[in-house]
Amino acid sequence: MSFLRRRSAATPTGPDFDVLAMDPGDWPGDLGAGLLPGPDGSCQGIYLRYDLFGGRGPAMLIGNLPPGSPARELAEGQVPFEVAQLLAALGNDEPAEVTGIEDTPVMQGDGLLIVRRIKISESRVACAQFDRSDGVQVTIATWDRPITDDLYQLLKPLPAEMFQAG
Repeated sequence: MSFLRRRSAATPTGPDFDVLAMDPGDWPGDLGAGLLPGPDGSCQGIYLRYDLFGGRGPAMLIGNLPPGSPARELAEGQVPFEVAQLLAALGNDEPAEVTGIEDTPVMQGDGLLIVRRIKISESRVACAQFDRSDGVQVTIATWDRPITDDLYQLLKPLPAEMFQAG
């Protein structure tokens, strides 16, 4: 009766924070989500993978990592978690590293974001990162397309319940 086994305590049921991302209804393709489990059963982050229709592969990943998430701890030159996930999904095993970071102000609704534009050695990857007021770090990684200011206008808080397993 293995189907009656309880879920392991180390498997989170979902985030305890709202997820800032593009609404699935605004994306003209397929969407998948992944949770990063902590050893204590907490959710250490969530990422959304936006794929193109027709099995043409991933176009963008948006990650939300709360304060204290191990995925936020990077060595010098190491690419953000979301960039590594995007490259892995594309089957690109060439080493990539951060070659520069530039802070840029961007308007989102009525608020001003200070966005870190992260330059990656793999020139087809665009990456941007910012911190929300609740300390959650949001990272956007795209393949073969720039991240424009218009994208920030499409980001919406999606309720944590949308990502709850159970």
